[in-house]
Amino acid sequence: MATTETNSTDLAHAEILWKSADTLRGQIDAAEYKHVVLGLLFLKYISDSFAARRDALKSELAADGITGPQIESLLENRDEYTAERVFWVPPEARWQNLQNQAARPDIATLIDDAILAVERDNPNLKGKLPRDYARRGIAPEKMKGLIDLIADIGFKGDRAKARDTLGRVYEYFLGKFAQAEGKLGGEFFTPRCIVRLLVEMLEPYVGRVYDPCCGSAGMFVQSERFVEAHGGQKTDISIFGQESNPTTWRLAHMNLAIRGIEANLGSQPADSFLRNLHPDLKADYILANPPFNISDWSGKLLADDVRWRYGTPPVGNANYAWIQHFIHHLAPPNGRGGGVAGFVMANGSLSTGTGGEGEIRQRIVEADLVDCIVALPAQLFLTTGIPACLWFLTRDKTGKNLKHGGRDRKRETLFIDARKLGTMQTRTLRVLTGGDDGESMLADGMGDPNFDSDIGRIVYAFRQWRGEPAPDWWNEAEHGEWAYRDIPGFCKAETIEGIRKHGFVLTPGRYVGAQEQEDDGEPFAEKYPRLLAQLEECFEEGERLMAVVRH
Repeated sequence: MATTETNSTDLAHAEILWKSADTLRGQIDAAEYKHVVLGLLFLKYISDSFAARRDALKSELAADGITGPQIESLLENRDEYTAERVFWVPPEARWQNLQNQAARPDIATLIDDAILAVERDNPNLKGKLPRDYARRGIAPEKMKGLIDLIADIGFKGDRAKARDTLGRVYEYFLGKFAQAEGKLGGEFFTPRCIVRLLVEMLEPYVGRVYDPCCGSAGMFVQSERFVEAHGGQKTDISIFGQESNPTTWRLAHMNLAIRGIEANLGSQPADSFLRNLHPDLKADYILANPPFNISDWSGKLLADDVRWRYGTPPVGNANYAWIQHFIHHLAPPNGRGGGVAGFVMANGSLSTGTGGEGEIRQRIVEADLVDCIVALPAQLFLTTGIPACLWFLTRDKTGKNLKHGGRDRKRETLFIDARKLGTMQTRTLRVLTGGDDGESMLADGMGDPNFDSDIGRIVYAFRQWRGEPAPDWWNEAEHGEWAYRDIPGFCKAETIEGIRKHGFVLTPGRYVGAQEQEDDGEPFAEKYPRLLAQLEECFEEGERLMAVVRH
């Protein structure tokens, strides 16, 4: 109950902040507002964390009998903070100092100076924070109102709880901005339930995690949550990423910094096709949501690139450039398995034959890289109506890359048709249950409460097909035998030979067939005349209504 109340309080703060955007409209639009708010939230968080560490240090020093000028000197010792993984916040950047001066006409300049001071004293943040408040021309009284609102959000106390508080507020804002901004907002926000599904399917326990179009770093955050939820440590995985949009690149750094996650996102934003910042990386896990159907991806400049092992992608669509980029960076088989990838892609990638894409797809299938394809329901994404799917690739289908072992799946692919799953959260937005419901994402590790959720249904079909042993909580008397079986209308395991018969089209609907209809037990001899009578009644009612309309 306490956790639920905490979440409600956090989101209440977020909702108030979001509504405050109305007071700034006319001066800046929603796309600009996010930088104003998220930069101030970050500043408030690191300042509160610093103040909490300062209070604890003061108590420690007092307990040791240290008083007077000596204690003040030690309280301003930078090492006492950085040793505890707390950002050093110089005096001019501390929140109380800024709030005390919030009524000044030059408050925006003071904020810029504060952020510059934070970057100066924390080299790992240099160039990664928004520092253009004065340029935006926001009225001082509006800025003061925003500072006062943010001041009410407390990040002191338990550091893990403070990170979660800011993380929830931050994630709420990213989703809201994606809704408000349309397509451009969606470039940095992947729905939480999709991220959860990808992470649960790949199970990134130990190794190198890579996302070459990382947006605001949501994949990385969920990967670390997965490791922790299953008893591991954050340090069990190494994170590598890249993002071409400078603004989104900064958002990613802030998103990771507030959670204490270390990542190598390159020294600057860069396009993964033209400037691959991790050219030699061979990743154990790749999770990504690349932009769909991009036509201006500089394909003409990359015709002979080493990454196009299965064929040169068409210059008018980057989908198969992304797919081959992922394959290029997958770790090879090493005796313990090999690299695995899970990513979002437009449905057209499953069947298109234009520009040589059909031949590229055929070679990828024949190389036995395609592990699983999941067709997603419509309306999962805030900013696009393009039908989407999930691809899962692997370098090794022997089961050695699974934590608990698995079956040999050579020359076999699992198709899952999840188009009928999901629940409408709003009139225009659908979510997959089991992944968009707050704290259960962190705690249950896909435990028994969620196995029959939308995400659980997909994940456990996949895990059963891979031959993983049943989880400890699985009760056969309650849930049935732990074993994979084809389910008409939902999932089907198919061989490469079977895929060849379908012309190497990977659309799950072609393989899973129609859903079985439950037998209601009524004999056909009784059902037929009953249905015929109902049909006659419908005809009669139709004729009656037609007569009413005509007269």
